Amino acid sequence: MQKLQKRFTAFLSMFMALVLSFMLVGCNVAPSQQENKPAEQTQQKELTTGALAATHETKFGGIYLDITIEDFNKMGFEFGDSVDVTFSNGYKLIDIPYYNGYYTKTGEALISGYPGYPHIDVCVNNGDPLWETAGLKEGDTGTVTLHEKQKYATVQKALGATYTKNRSDYASDEVFANFRAMRGGNMAENVMYRSASPIDNQNNRAPYAAELAQKCGVQYILDLADSNEEIEGYYQKADYDVSWHKGLYEAGNVTALDLNANYRSKKYAERLVAGLREMIKHEGPYLTHCTEGKDRTGFTCALLEGLCGASYEEMRDDYMATYDNYYGISEKNDKARYDAVVDVKFNDIALCVGGQPLGGSLDGLDYAAGARKYLTDAGMTDAEVDQLIAKLTKK
Repeated sequence: MQKLQKRFTAFLSMFMALVLSFMLVGCNVAPSQQENKPAEQTQQKELTTGALAATHETKFGGIYLDITIEDFNKMGFEFGDSVDVTFSNGYKLIDIPYYNGYYTKTGEALISGYPGYPHIDVCVNNGDPLWETAGLKEGDTGTVTLHEKQKYATVQKALGATYTKNRSDYASDEVFANFRAMRGGNMAENVMYRSASPIDNQNNRAPYAAELAQKCGVQYILDLADSNEEIEGYYQKADYDVSWHKGLYEAGNVTALDLNANYRSKKYAERLVAGLREMIKHEGPYLTHCTEGKDRTGFTCALLEGLCGASYEEMRDDYMATYDNYYGISEKNDKARYDAVVDVKFNDIALCVGGQPLGGSLDGLDYAAGARKYLTDAGMTDAEVDQLIAKLTKK
């Protein structure tokens, strides 16, 4: 019996020793694993701006937060990151991308660190003004916190592209100024042109766009980007000859629409109709532009081309010529990026021109009928639409 007890005691001792050894090993390993995970979580939680003053970006209705793009990036934020934004009034945006451009689909929120902007811009791409949607007022603040590192890196890499302000980097004046005649469907040749701004010289393209437009005999300008006050301000600070543009302006041949980028909004449509109604009172050739000749111009040109019977492919090709001009993105040279731009940027324009809602189908759309409805819904009469078509087709 005593032998049995001794054996049991020895066995128990060995068992306890083994248990203790495993516990010691676990104590040695587990704390480091437990410390690493909270450290990673703490690092993510600490990547935050703190409260930043929020300012209404009135042109497009976004929200500037009081930090430069450079300083924001120095904190550790990178284009392609997912972030959360919390405003002092309680409004929140969760898991939105931070891009160096507007690479979300229409109606989706993002933070844009667009080259040349004074601050990071919290906004909705081609959507309702976020300042108003969020119910912000002067004195409110916003805090940006990292949600997930590089969650949207694939989109940023595909669409993230910048251009230079140097003429020598481009093949021709036309490419540099993004200047070309509109075409497609039944549009007459050289009746309407599109370009970067011929008067706002922030990107160094205005003198080239103005000279090209003058050479093409442009008699009327539909300015989608600026107000009259802004145009007059450009005259005052211009370091190049603005006499041609100023002559048209003083003669009443420049209409300034001061549009935002939300082409699906009633305000945009009604202002555009007001401008087109004015345009048909004048003789061409015509020029339409915004700042770069890309977004607001891109929609307006697709609308007018569709109205004149252009196909999806014709509208797309004209729209995408801008991306070739600025960034060298073409179907031949970079099909992956080309397809990404078409999907994210152009396809909703085609849906809108075709009378379809966000996320609708592109199958079998009648762009001429859809464009007419867009204009008549915004107040243009059928007779005015017919007159507009006649001006653009010379029929």
